[in-house]
Amino acid sequence: MKKQNLIVKKNNDFNLKNIFDCGQCFRWNEQEDGSYTGVIKNGVLNVKCDSKNIYFNGVLDRDIKDVVTDYFDLDRDYSKIKDELRKIDEYMEVSIDYGSGIRILNQDLWETIISFIISANNNIPRIKGIIERLSQKYGKKVEYERQEYYLFPTADELKNVSTAEFRALGLGFRDIRLYETTHMVLDNKIDFCKLHNMSTEDARNELLNLSGVGPKVADCILLFSTLKRFDIFPIDVWVRRVMNDLYIHNENESKVSKKLINQIAFEKFGNLAGIAQQYLFYWKRETN
Repeated sequence: MKKQNLIVKKNNDFNLKNIFDCGQCFRWNEQEDGSYTGVIKNGVLNVKCDSKNIYFNGVLDRDIKDVVTDYFDLDRDYSKIKDELRKIDEYMEVSIDYGSGIRILNQDLWETIISFIISANNNIPRIKGIIERLSQKYGKKVEYERQEYYLFPTADELKNVSTAEFRALGLGFRDIRLYETTHMVLDNKIDFCKLHNMSTEDARNELLNLSGVGPKVADCILLFSTLKRFDIFPIDVWVRRVMNDLYIHNENESKVSKKLINQIAFEKFGNLAGIAQQYLFYWKRETN
């Protein structure tokens, strides 16, 4: 691990709050100076912005430029994506204006799988707390700015953890899910390398074999990890609400089927459905 710095020119496609508070990640926290510090696979990173630049500072196991470019997907032209989505309708235009600085992160696949298993029927403060306790107990320690941080534990680091030990971290009914999925990975019942080369449908079906991974969790993994599939549309209570309010208009939103939501999403947004979902989700949740 080496302490490193990087400065990148600021643009309208990068906003700290939009990126870290849009529901895609759980290990980033806002600091007193308005910057955010997060623990990622490669170490600990702090990100700060002013009107001209983005400042990256951290302790990392790889070159900071490579890490930042990959993790924040900096080579992707979000302005072009937003221009395309804005043409769809006024709702997309409003939601994009609200969350214009959202970027979908390339998060470590293993960490994303476990994090979203933990997220099932849970709220963000509890999810973050469980992940932090799990990392503190079983992950590697990294020191940054005279503070201790802990990397997310690997499957190998969790191989001897019992369901009771998982439960003691506050996992509740998810304890057995974490245990079973960890051992499925350790037993090579899922091949992460092959997942990257599969079609979205095949990769989704493969993920659904993991304990604790249902359709919504699988879609989140596909969208928010290094699998990076934009032709996916995770549906939670906020997405159901915004899609019903804008496009379906059923008096009882709970009766709106996911099949109908998906049908409308892919008709309207096509292969950019995943990014459209993030703008709509963030806008609806933050302004509700």
